[in-house]
Amino acid sequence: MTDTQLFAFESDFVASLRCVPMAVRLKLDLCGIKLSLRQWSRFTREDRQALLVRRCRAPAEIAAYREILTALIAARAGEAARLLAETPCGQWDTAGRTPAVVADYARSQGLAPPSAGQWAALTRLQRFALIKLSRDKHDNVNFVPAMREFGLTAPIHRAEASGLFVAAAR
Repeated sequence: MTDTQLFAFESDFVASLRCVPMAVRLKLDLCGIKLSLRQWSRFTREDRQALLVRRCRAPAEIAAYREILTALIAARAGEAARLLAETPCGQWDTAGRTPAVVADYARSQGLAPPSAGQWAALTRLQRFALIKLSRDKHDNVNFVPAMREFGLTAPIHRAEASGLFVAAAR
């Protein structure tokens, strides 16, 4: 899996790229640009595909991505690019520990949070998707489908005697 992957939980818009896929959202966070759905919809299919496949990892690639995206927003939407209001958390690059926001949201959905080993085994893009899908300001309908797609859907049950959460065996 790479940073250009389109997930199954995004399948309702993959063919047209009518919504911004997680792979592009990661790149937007990396380059610090806020892109509205309205701006995205003004891009051609070729523009969207190019933004999906363009590399955006090394500092020079991130700077080039930002420059191309800024030019596209100006050319297609007739607007200046806006910077993200918040600095991205970058927790997707930390593979050693499941972020609290993901663990808490998984529990709220009746799922065991990813263990440290499961979190570490996920790709950078998968970790990014789970973080984004568990945030308060996001439409979280794809969190459970993403957990299922990533093989992380063990339900939780309250242990009757201790009140502790225990992951059920798969």
